Amino acid sequence: MVQQHVLVILGPTAVGKTSLSLELAEELRAEIISADSMQVYRGMDIGTAKASPAERQRVVHHLLDVVDPDQPFNVADYVRLAEEVLDRLRGKGKVPLLTGGTGLYIDALLKGFLFPDTSADETIRAELQAQGDREPASLHQKLAEVDPVSAKRLHPNDLRRIIRALEVYYRTGEPISSLQKKREETQSPYKPLYIGLYRDRQELYERVNQRVDQMVQEGLIEEVEGLLRAYPEQPTALQALGYKEIVLYLQGKLTLAEAVDLLKRDTRRYAKRQLSWFKRNDQIHWLNRSELPEEEIKRRIYSLWASEY
Repeated sequence: MVQQHVLVILGPTAVGKTSLSLELAEELRAEIISADSMQVYRGMDIGTAKASPAERQRVVHHLLDVVDPDQPFNVADYVRLAEEVLDRLRGKGKVPLLTGGTGLYIDALLKGFLFPDTSADETIRAELQAQGDREPASLHQKLAEVDPVSAKRLHPNDLRRIIRALEVYYRTGEPISSLQKKREETQSPYKPLYIGLYRDRQELYERVNQRVDQMVQEGLIEEVEGLLRAYPEQPTALQALGYKEIVLYLQGKLTLAEAVDLLKRDTRRYAKRQLSWFKRNDQIHWLNRSELPEEEIKRRIYSLWASEY
């Protein structure tokens, strides 16, 4: 099997992935695939820093505006859709440029951390959840019977993962541990070049603060107001970073200044978690945007792409 080459630009929020990705995509004649768990939702534009209409005219973007905020969407859905896009780009001879900050989505797609048939079964999940609410220890015992490897790995109180493992077993007839092992032993159809962007911490945090201020100026509050009118029950998507803080302000639980400060703090913490996730991947070529000028960063990326791909 000839592996498909994929250029991956990753890093924490506000590091400057979008501008660089657009320039790279134009010069490589690539198409951009978003790897952002919140940009898949329609109507959630400002708070997710989604590519603007003008930016989408410059370069074709994929996996933006895929579902409405009240529709379920998980990592398995993302992988399925992204694989379809990658297959189309392979057929067209186009370079895929995968960019975003959701490390789970990137790893699941390129490293195969998922397994076949992982879409949620709400009926099975609800039944398991009800049993877990009544007798939590019984679920771990059941898992030990059908999948002792997973049961040994999971704490008896980790109900969410125990339920997920049992759900997969009931859907597929195979233990989740066996499916994961099979996937790990299967060669990935993709050959990614990982480029990680970072900045000096204080500079990154200042950029986070500036981005939040810019989002408010661009109409974040009005965007959240419109979403609340459309989805008054506040689906999971509206509990995301950038939205839940503004919802608290609109509900009168925080002043605007307090909500903005909270959003800045939460976003800084999120950026730190993103970096921690990515640092586990020893295949990433890290480039410091605080020290290297844009042209040098692009030169290094082109050099890596040409030499390895």
